[in-house]
Amino acid sequence: MSMHAHHILVLGAGKIGTTLADMLTELYEMPVTLADVQPAPPHSDPLLRHLQLDVQDDAALTAALAAHSLVINALPFFCAARVATAATQRGVHYFDLTEDVAATRTIRALAPRARAVLMPQCGLAPGLIGMLGGHLARQFDELYDLQLRVGALTLHALNALRYHFTWSVDGVINEYCNPCDAIVGGQLANVQPLEGLESLSLDGQVFEAFNTSGGLGTLCETLAGRVRNLNYKTIRHPGHRDAMHLLLHGLRLIERRDLLRQVLDGAVPHSRDDMVVVAATATGLRSGRLEQVTHSTRLYGAALRGRQRTAIELTTAAGVLAAVELWAQGLLPQQGFVRQEQCTLSALRNTRVGRYFEALLPAPAAPGNTNA
Repeated sequence: MSMHAHHILVLGAGKIGTTLADMLTELYEMPVTLADVQPAPPHSDPLLRHLQLDVQDDAALTAALAAHSLVINALPFFCAARVATAATQRGVHYFDLTEDVAATRTIRALAPRARAVLMPQCGLAPGLIGMLGGHLARQFDELYDLQLRVGALTLHALNALRYHFTWSVDGVINEYCNPCDAIVGGQLANVQPLEGLESLSLDGQVFEAFNTSGGLGTLCETLAGRVRNLNYKTIRHPGHRDAMHLLLHGLRLIERRDLLRQVLDGAVPHSRDDMVVVAATATGLRSGRLEQVTHSTRLYGAALRGRQRTAIELTTAAGVLAAVELWAQGLLPQQGFVRQEQCTLSALRNTRVGRYFEALLPAPAAPGNTNA
């Protein structure tokens, strides 16, 4: 089955949702419905249909889902469980980008009675980083440590927070405030956000990294019993973590997240001059020898359908569309809950969106080598 066999609904006409719509029409040359609570803008694109939709309206959401066979949810994380539940009731295939652990737990609980696929956490982190982590884990006979790092960074961090928003304010708050899954000493664990501060250097530039929530998706569960230590940290420009720690804990805004959102939204500019930094390191035994493998790169924005898109927009949208394409090709389970690490990097290379991750992808396998 191909993607063209499906009527696709994208929920949320924000940065990621509009990029998803652009990719579907440009790279896949297929029609898409883009729904948002705001009125549809004037347009003349024969492949793109706009729909004004409030997902809090049960009847309207049900009607929109009934007219489509597949939905990609690019709404804020707190809408994920609601949309996934409605999609499951209608037998509509569901994909999303959420980093929220509680929402994913709710979605997973729907799987036993689902007639369609449920695949959350399909963007960049969680999403691509889980594919990369799974790929590295498979390279070792015995895996000791797996360290996964991702950062969506402004190119010019000159303000006091050393940070500009390149994506969702709500998403940043969520990952800075909630417990973080990890494996420590072979045991599943929760570690605290903003802790585990470390310094790292990539191509001569110094960054910092610290614990944040949700980036591993289901990888801890997948690798339980197979790795001694597994953790995920967000990469930022030096000094950002200490400033956020002051806001969250020194001023106790972690207890007043609505106020925190107002402060950040009013004081921290958004920027479209960005890059995505990815660094993943695995250490363990191969053929009886202790070895380490590292994948790291920077990814940048590019034009799409005549409009410049940021690095975080392209990589997040491409992450979920890679999952959709692999599922449509029959390379992933066709029903129930699917984890992002079930996608292999070699399969990702062959998707239409694989171009956006070329710097991270392994070279094509030599004949007879099936280690993906």
